[in-house]
Amino acid sequence: MQVMQYLNDLPANAQPDVQLVLAFAQPDAYRSRVADLRAAFPNALLAGCSSAGLIAGEQVDDFPLVATAVQFERCRISHAWVDLTDHQNDCQRAGHALAAQLPHSDLRHVLLFAEGLQVNGSALVSGMLSALPEGVLVTGGLAGDGERFGQTFVYCNEQVGSRALLAVGLYGDALQIGHGSQGGWDSFGPERLITRSEGNVLYSLDEQPALELYKRYLGEHASELPAIGLKFPLCLRGPAGKPGVVRAILAVNESDGSMTFAGDMPEGTYARLMRANFERLLDGAAGAAEHSLQSLRGSNAQLALLISCVGRRVVLGQAVEEEVEAVRATLGEQPVLCGFYSYGEISPLQDTTTCSLHNQTMTITLFGEA
Repeated sequence: MQVMQYLNDLPANAQPDVQLVLAFAQPDAYRSRVADLRAAFPNALLAGCSSAGLIAGEQVDDFPLVATAVQFERCRISHAWVDLTDHQNDCQRAGHALAAQLPHSDLRHVLLFAEGLQVNGSALVSGMLSALPEGVLVTGGLAGDGERFGQTFVYCNEQVGSRALLAVGLYGDALQIGHGSQGGWDSFGPERLITRSEGNVLYSLDEQPALELYKRYLGEHASELPAIGLKFPLCLRGPAGKPGVVRAILAVNESDGSMTFAGDMPEGTYARLMRANFERLLDGAAGAAEHSLQSLRGSNAQLALLISCVGRRVVLGQAVEEEVEAVRATLGEQPVLCGFYSYGEISPLQDTTTCSLHNQTMTITLFGEA
């Protein structure tokens, strides 16, 4: 496997042997450069999305475009594209249809890039797993729109979709995959029972209106919703002995007192408020990198795809590159680092092969060829 990264500039000569280009960009930049990308990589799948910040090596910024070109030696790829509106916005059904489009023979891994504001990431992942061969994992993330939460986009070749889902299938026994995901947030306040919810919309905690209760915790910061919610996510308690998941707020509804999250908020689950701990966020990034190396089982990685949450970028501020530097320090100099800040991260739960939607985590997928 050979990996080449291009920050805004592209190669002057065509690279016909490149099969995959991960293109993370501002929407206008992608539209204006897609012809240049196609000229530079005439045979490649162009795949990516909008973001809340781009990762190129150890740099984090709102770059117009970061293109990471991958030339496999023995692996091959395919892709599937679905528009949520074609499935009546039923995310589970759309996920099933997306995974069913991929050829299943010799499928080793799936990368997923999804619209970031209307999608229920939990239902999407569940639908995909129901249609994929046993043992095939899914990693990826939800597209972002900075701190604006206005509109997100997914890219596939010349297509730019605002309600789109893209799956990239990777095939062949030579493919080596490692994955890791970790947070670094502190919990505070009592656990509260989710007493009314519908999918990813939360209506009440302990029989109290969810938004009213949440605002009491935020105090003077309540007027900054939904953006301030990036700093105060909710953690859902996992089953006995199992890790929990963190959920970030996407929107609030003042008329009915509800809050919309990036993934499911199941009734009967206990939730607890979280707040940032700067040092633990950096430790979490290093921990995700360590776990990804362990799951790679001694193979060499040529590419590391980093998908971190917009909430982490907001909290870390000018020091945001320190979490990428923590990843580099753990992984070493070998893999090329690329990625983006998202509205939701998709990765197996730690120490399991159960894929899930996460929020407020650093997730890492390592790629190599044996």
